[in-house]
Amino acid sequence: MTTLLETRYRAVLRLLPAYYRREREEEMVETYLWDVDQETQEQSRPTLGEVASIVALAVRSRLGAGGAPRRYVVLGSAVRLFALFAVLLQAASAVVDRVLGLTWASTRGGSQWDMFTDGFTGHGVWAAVGAVAQWFLPLLWTVAYFALLRDRRRLAQGSALVAALPTLWPLVDLWARDFAPSDSAYVVAAAVLAWASALALCAAHHRDAPPAALPGGAPGLVFAACCVLMGGSVVALPGGVDTVWALVTCYLVAALAWLLYRARGEGRVPAGEAAALAALGLLLLVVRITAVYPWLAVLPGVLRVGVLTQAAALVALTAVLVVVSGRDLLSRGT
Repeated sequence: MTTLLETRYRAVLRLLPAYYRREREEEMVETYLWDVDQETQEQSRPTLGEVASIVALAVRSRLGAGGAPRRYVVLGSAVRLFALFAVLLQAASAVVDRVLGLTWASTRGGSQWDMFTDGFTGHGVWAAVGAVAQWFLPLLWTVAYFALLRDRRRLAQGSALVAALPTLWPLVDLWARDFAPSDSAYVVAAAVLAWASALALCAAHHRDAPPAALPGGAPGLVFAACCVLMGGSVVALPGGVDTVWALVTCYLVAALAWLLYRARGEGRVPAGEAAALAALGLLLLVVRITAVYPWLAVLPGVLRVGVLTQAAALVALTAVLVVVSGRDLLSRGT
């Protein structure tokens, strides 16, 4: 006779994918009901801890756990690579923004340096703490990147979550206002990019996942190349660029180069890699559009052409990556 507690456990276990339930459901139900008397089984329910562990298992089993069907392996690979690529871009962007900002402030005279330091002083203790946190915490994307590639998963996950925290403060400010400022859509999009990266890292790089590895290149060299490319893209357009310019430029160059390298070297681009780059490109497209749209009418001509070209290139490259990913999946029967 099926008890109420067993029915509830089976309902929660439906969160797991079908292949996993076929192999483990009976064993798991038996374990959960072990040493629980019949009367108690008619009056109790799964604990929050048990439900949380099943939810975590459902995520792991859908993101490429050992013995999973190929579609789950591909999904897990795509999410892990998305997290790695997104963390890399944001790590390089954080370093380049701060290096260029310090260089500009320290070489353009006392007034520029005073303007830089004014953001940290003269506004009260809490404002100073917030400004320092906003400046330093995004640098933890770099810690997350290198920790992940050294298989220090807990450190990488914690660093990414803390690095994403500053994107929440502008959201709190938006919530406290009685009106929506012109950059409100960009604030939301930037927060989505940061938290999608951090949560994907936490979810996909679980204890059953294979160690993280770049598809090609040494981690330090790849990071340095991204920094040089981002910094060069800013210096090459002295008319003034927004905070998204270098990030999108680096993605476009790196993704296109990798697409051509894979297609030429192996004759195909693996579905997981193409899907990861396509998802990242779609998020960056939203960030690109929301960052520039309120100011498009007042941008200088060269910069307006540049950001519109970026947006068009993002659309085209993302579409190509989606097609490539879908073609590889269909050819392999996933």
